[in-house]
Amino acid sequence: MASGSRNEERWKERNGYHPGTMVGTQGRGFRIIKPEMCYFCFDVLYCHLYNLQPPQVPSFCNENYPLFVTWKIGKDQKLRGCIGTFNEMHLHQGLREYAVTSAMKDSRFSPVSREEFPSLHVSVSILCHFEDGADYTDWDLGTHGIRIEFNNERGSKKTATFLPEVPTAQGWDKIQTIDSLLRKGGYKGAVTPEVRRSIRLVRYQSEMISVTYADYLHHCRSRSQGEH
Repeated sequence: MASGSRNEERWKERNGYHPGTMVGTQGRGFRIIKPEMCYFCFDVLYCHLYNLQPPQVPSFCNENYPLFVTWKIGKDQKLRGCIGTFNEMHLHQGLREYAVTSAMKDSRFSPVSREEFPSLHVSVSILCHFEDGADYTDWDLGTHGIRIEFNNERGSKKTATFLPEVPTAQGWDKIQTIDSLLRKGGYKGAVTPEVRRSIRLVRYQSEMISVTYADYLHHCRSRSQGEH
């Protein structure tokens, strides 16, 4: 357990974890996110859907970070799957795993099909700057993602998260965001002020980049022509 505690402290230090303080991304962002990470996710999913050998090892960095992969579909970019991890993973393995998991195993949706592939958009989010919130309102819309821990109506501990872009995309205020996140986490009882106050909240920031299938297609053509 001591080793685990040391690892957690090192992880917090690397990811800018400072309880009770605000750490902005300006001037201190990781700046490691690259479009190639999204192209790689498309490659991985394509190979999975068509039973091909996995793509080659990508050229972007392979450091350890928490990450999420989000798939959307169509012109209106409806959510098609979003799964990730708050545990650090090597980016190559993490994106390889969650590109498929988020597309095929998000319990809210059926698995992505071959026919849907040309209509997809993918986003990669790398998480950073984790901070304990003083209460359920101690975060900023449009800046922070939030991860909440709460007890459901049966007393079981549950967790749920929204990435930073979710509340603003939905047009939610903080209360609406918290209530929606409780529902996402499986809370079925009445959401009262007491329930909200009982939440343990961690806020975080992220680097996020998105590409469309058209972007991916252009990348594939450039790659086949030997362009960089």
